[in-house]
Formats: sequence, structure tokens, C-alpha cells
Amino acid sequence: MNDAVTVIAGEAVRLLAERALYWERERALIVADLHWGKAATFRAGGIPIPGGTTREDLGRLAAALRRTGAKRLILLGDLFHAREGRAAAATLATISAWRAAHATLDVLLVRGNHDVRAGDPPDALGISVVNAPHLVAPFALCHEPGVSPDGYVLAGHIHPGYVVYGAGRQSARLPCFVLGTRGAILPAFGSFTGTMVMDTRKTDRIYVVAGDEVISVHREGIRGA
Repeated sequence: MNDAVTVIAGEAVRLLAERALYWERERALIVADLHWGKAATFRAGGIPIPGGTTREDLGRLAAALRRTGAKRLILLGDLFHAREGRAAAATLATISAWRAAHATLDVLLVRGNHDVRAGDPPDALGISVVNAPHLVAPFALCHEPGVSPDGYVLAGHIHPGYVVYGAGRQSARLPCFVLGTRGAILPAFGSFTGTMVMDTRKTDRIYVVAGDEVISVHREGIRGA
């Protein structure tokens, strides 16, 4: 994996190819928009979506924790997609097995809009839950992007994507990190989420996730829309 190392709000962070941010000083892995059980929710509604996305995402999450040695996991909202997925026995069994394998990990969820509808995670998962903004200086941990007088905002919600172009009109929409002057938006961690190309400012720093590499779009040969 080829991560990007940078500084935001005076803090050293790593932007991980697993679509997560690692805060070095706090040894905290920060992710947004996992949307656990989304496929199960679709199947409950009669839409034949293949299963396995939550299991695959948990494997990627485990890999990021292992690579970084993180002692804390911070979830910036939308942990479960909906009540149907939260109640799916197979989904809960998969998540419970993952949690048992990381029993000493401190896990914190900052509620997002889907969490309000889906409900808090089951107590057995041992996940602390707070409302936004949750202040851990110098950051204000949120789900929805914005600005805060209390700190630099770390958020998700948007599922940001960026279009990169190559020769011969080739293009690809890639998940990205958007680092602004007063806040950052993380890519959606969940693989069954999609991306949205958003308006950005000239002062924003954009890093796209391309396979196992995180690349600044300001590198030579990369341009976006």
C-alpha cells in the first residue's frame, strides 16, 4: 500500500488506500460511511443484491487496523444503512465475529443521518455512541461537513469522488479525500456506496484512492473535474 502522509490542523495524518485516515498522535483510525448491511436491506426489500459486501469491508478494515497498529477506531456516521440490515442475522453474525477478533479495540461512533433511522449498534458490539460534533482537539468529529468554531471538522456523508483523465478520453471516477482549510471530507469506506463528484475550492487539497495507492491530484499527469 502506498499511503499519503500530510498535516492537517497541525496534526500528522496518513491517508490510507483502504479509504481511511490514520491520526498518528492518537493512534486512531478514522473512517466514514460504512453502511453495514446495505445489501441485506436491499434484499429485504425484494431487490436481489449479492451478499458479502459487509464481510469484504470488514476484512479491509481489519487490514487497515493491522497495518497502522491503531488502538482506537472512530466512525464518522452511517454505520448501519437501515434497520433491516441492522436486524439481519447473517450480517450481525459477521460483524460480531469481527468485533470478537478486535475485542480490545476502543470503538466510537459519531451518529449520522442513517444511524438516526437505523438505531444505535447493538450493545453487544461494545461501540460507544455520541452526537456530533464530538470534540477531540484539534478536531471536531462530525458526520456532515461544515465549519465549527471548536475545531477542524472531520466528516463524511458526501461520499466524495473525483474524475481523473488519461489519454484518449479515458476517465475514471475515484473515491477521494477532500482537505479544506477548515475541514476535511473522507471517502465512504463502504464498498456498496457510490461516489459523488462535488464542487471543490482552489484551496482544497484532493487525494484520490487508486487501487492500493493514494495520489494527490496535483501530481504531474493527473487532472480532475
